[in-house]
Formats: sequence, C-alpha cells, structure tokens
Amino acid sequence: MALEIPGHGGAEEERELRDVTFVVVDLETTGTKPDSDAITEIGAVKVRGGEILGEFATLVDPGRSIPPQIVQITGITTAMVVQAPRIEAILPGFLEFASGAVLVAHNARFDMSFLKAAAQQCGTEWPDFTVLCTVQLARRILDRDEAPTVRLSALAQLLGAGTRPTHRALDDARATVDVLHALFERVGNLGVQTVPELVDYLPEVTRVRRAKRVLAADLPAAPGVYLFRGPSDEVLYIGTAVNLRRRVRNYFTGSETRTRMREMVTLATRVDHVRCAHGLEAGVRELRLLVAHTPPYNRRSKFPQRAWWLTMTDEPFPRFAVSRTPTAYALGPFGSRAAAVEVAATVAEYSGVRTCTTRIPRGGVHGTDCPPAAVGGCPATVFGARASAADYAAAPATVRDLFTGRDDAPLRAIATRIDGYVVAQHFEAAARLRDRTCVVVRALHRTQRLTALARIAELIAARPDGNGGWDFAIVRYGRLAAAGTATRGIAPMPVVDGLVAAAETVRPSRLTGDEPRLPAGPDEFGTPDHPPLRGAPPEEIAVIARWLEQPGTRIVRTTEGYREPRRGAGPWLPWVERAESATRSESAATEYLSRTSA
Repeated sequence: MALEIPGHGGAEEERELRDVTFVVVDLETTGTKPDSDAITEIGAVKVRGGEILGEFATLVDPGRSIPPQIVQITGITTAMVVQAPRIEAILPGFLEFASGAVLVAHNARFDMSFLKAAAQQCGTEWPDFTVLCTVQLARRILDRDEAPTVRLSALAQLLGAGTRPTHRALDDARATVDVLHALFERVGNLGVQTVPELVDYLPEVTRVRRAKRVLAADLPAAPGVYLFRGPSDEVLYIGTAVNLRRRVRNYFTGSETRTRMREMVTLATRVDHVRCAHGLEAGVRELRLLVAHTPPYNRRSKFPQRAWWLTMTDEPFPRFAVSRTPTAYALGPFGSRAAAVEVAATVAEYSGVRTCTTRIPRGGVHGTDCPPAAVGGCPATVFGARASAADYAAAPATVRDLFTGRDDAPLRAIATRIDGYVVAQHFEAAARLRDRTCVVVRALHRTQRLTALARIAELIAARPDGNGGWDFAIVRYGRLAAAGTATRGIAPMPVVDGLVAAAETVRPSRLTGDEPRLPAGPDEFGTPDHPPLRGAPPEEIAVIARWLEQPGTRIVRTTEGYREPRRGAGPWLPWVERAESATRSESAATEYLSRTSA
C-alpha cells in the first residue's frame, strides 16, 4: 500500500502538502526479515514546507553480530554498534520525534515492518501514523521511459537530490527528502494539494470502481469466505477474511493494486459470502469452493487433484514412477512433476533403486547392461553385475523404510558423502548435494507429518480466540468435520460435545487393489491398505496441520496420539535449517540491496 490512513480526515491531513509535517525515515538492518533480523541504524529528517525542522540519527545495538555481506553494503560493523543503545532505549525518542507527522520512507513496507516489530518487542503500541511510500509515489508519477528503475540512488540522480544515498540511514533519509519534494512538485501541477487528494490520486481508483463499494454493505464484520460473481452469476474470485466487510471494501479502494483484481472488480455484479466460525474453517471452505467453482481470477488451489506423488512401479525390479495417484508407500504431494523427479534421482542414488528403464521379468537379472553407479550409471549395480529379484529387494525395502520413517539410512549415507566432499575440499559438490538433501528431507517430513494427522480417526483441538474464548476444530482422518467457538463466559465442553454430535462423517479412502504396492512392513506408519493421506485433500490437511502447530493450540481429546516416526525426517530438520541458513546467507547481500533500495 502506498498510503495507510486509518484516521483519514484529521486536521493535519486536510492541510495543503506544504503545511503538513513529514518525518522521512530510513533504517539499516542486519537483514531483510523483521521477525529474525534487527535494526542497526535509524536516520530521520522532519520537514514542513521545504524547511528542515530537525534530524534524528543513531546507531542501534541489534544484539547480534552483523553479517559480513551487510557490512560490505552499509559499512556498519559489529564493533561500531556494540556500544550503541538498544532499540528499547531509542524507540520512545523516535516516536516522540515523529509524533503528529506523516511518516515517509523509500519502500515504506520494509521500514515500517521493522519499526512495528521493534514496537512489539518493546511492548509499545504503534501509533496510528499515516505512511507515505516514495517508491509507490514515484511509480505513479514517473513513467517507465523517464525512470526505468525507482531505486533511491537512481531517483536521487534523476530528480537532482542534493544528497547522494550511501546506505547509511541519515544520508538516505536526506536524499529521500529531496526526492519527496521533487515528486510533490510534479504532482502539484496535476491539482494534488492535500494528503487526501494524494490518496485519491495515487492508486488510480476509477469512479465506477469506487461506486461498487455498495456490494460490501451487507457483509458481516466476521470471519468467512467471499465469492465475487459476474454478470452471468459465475464465480469470478474466492477469498477469505477475518472481517468480511472490511476485506471486500478494500477491493474498491486504492489499497488494491493488482491488475487482475481491478479487472475482476470491474466485472463483478455481487458478492456472496459464507460466514465461518474462525480462520481455519474459512481456509478449508475456501479450498473446497475453489475446487467446486474453479474461478478464473484465482491463481492457486483450484486443482488439488493435480498434485504429483512419487511411487514405485509394480514389477519384480521396481523403480520410481511419478503419478497423480498415491500408493500405500508414496511420497508427496509435489506441486510439479519436475520436483518429484528431482527427489527420486537423489533417493535412488543412495538407496540402490534402479534408474534404467528396461523391463526385467521375474526370473531375470539386473546389471548386465548397466554401467556402474560410480561412473554415473544405474544405482542398482551395487547389488552386483547379475542381481536377482531377491537380491534387489533390499532397494525397495529401503525406500519403504525411508518413506515411512522406519529407517533413515539413505539420509545418513548422504551426510557421510557431504562430509567426505568437505574433507576433500570439494565445496561446490558438497553445497549442491546439501541443497538436494534439504529438498528430500522437506518432502519426507511433509509426507510423514501429514500422514500422522490423516491416520487419526478423530482429533478435537482448541485455540484461544484472543478475547477469552476458544476456537474449536473437529478433525477426522485429516479433514475438517466441524468447527465452532465458545465465547468468553460460555462453558466450552458442551460446545465441543455439540460439535462432535453434528460433525461430518468421514470415511478414510482405501486402495482399490489396482494400485502398485510394496510389500507391507512391520511398522505402524505405513499400511498396505490406505494411501498416505487416506483420501484427505493435500491442501486441506496442510492447512489444518499449520493451524494445529500454531502456539496456544491444545488437543482436547483424540482417538489416538499424534506422533511422527522416530527415525523419520523430523530429527533431520535442525540439520536442514542450518543448511538452508547457509544457502540464504549466500544471497543475503543481493536481497538486502533490492529491499532497501527498491
């Protein structure tokens, strides 16, 4: 959003732009994520009518070391901030400095996200600021020919700023002041003289679009799903909201900047809604409605049946296959066939599953025509030059054990190989295998996590609603069977009993007998009679799993405990997180530049 004006209509906002006080702020940080990174420097300039009223500048101790790639960009080192005050000591002073002003930043979403995170960390309520983003303002005022990029350095040069941006907070704030004034001069020639007029001008909201706000008039201020319908009563778009009226009204204002949504709103003739108990029910109902209507303006989740699964063929010498239909011991779901093939290649290499495509009869042997795995050939050559089906049976058994979490031998073999690469100083090979392994572990954990939920006949969970009440979910075999709430002062257990009595009956899917299967193993996490998710739609069960994992969620009761396999992918997640952190650090400098300079 270019402007956030919750209190739209105050005396300060009705003044002409030259009479409004602006505080232009810039931050330097340890990275790009406000939930895990921290502010290292704040610079701000207070201006009104082209006159500088004051400046605010300080280094901030982030409480952690500054990554080398960030030091290279900003020049701010850990030694420079170690004696600086912490954000708890600085934020009150900044808020006092900015009190009553309109906040301005270049790529305001970045700076505001860090300031709001700092306020939350300090236990300070974030004031109801009006926020102006010079990136959005520049994109509205300057055409692409004149300004191919809206990076601060490029705009400062184009518009003749007196200060050159240096990736230090105060310098960049001063440069943004000059850019802001130059943009105001241009927009002033178009008759935009006040902040409200700027609000109306900036998002290019048409009169016809604004008039359609009446479509949201009768919607409740409650959670639910909304459906935009077109001239022939067709469903154009489906979405969810915690407040239906407020969310739908946003489509008819400047806060909606997506071209596709503008087009959709132009076609819409009415908005239907389904009121829901809470966000989880809204998310699940949205997925089911997307499948039922396949609206043209939704980009995702319309075809959950198109998910891909990694399975094994039904033949004496099984090999990997990618299928739309999961078998008893399948891995998935994958969003693309290529993703499943990539995982298959890695698992085959370290489990001995053959990659050759020759069909071998039951009495045949494998290996006569395959080059050794050591020279890029078929992994199954580890069983010998003439391996029988009995010899080869160890490979599919290893896969079954890996997928169901009975044994993580292939993952341990990969880790040993990575360590060997590092010892031999083959760092690029180690990094490539590390990244491939992260993909495999994530896929394994996704399947094992969702399978653990899908196997439970009934699970009743509760989460605090934030107002002293409870949100409830009845989950049966990975599907939402009922949802409800008990507001503050209402006894919760009678509500639960009523939900259970009225909940949808869910029967788990069973294999028909036509699907290829591996032999059943002596484990409780994989069964030869059911697919992994037991018929639950992958996206629905994923939404439910995320809701259950949020802080504060409690299990009221369950037919059996939720558990993942002890030797599954779960214990490997810390290894994956360290590996992914190393991968992210390699591109942090590029991302930091793009976020801070827009």
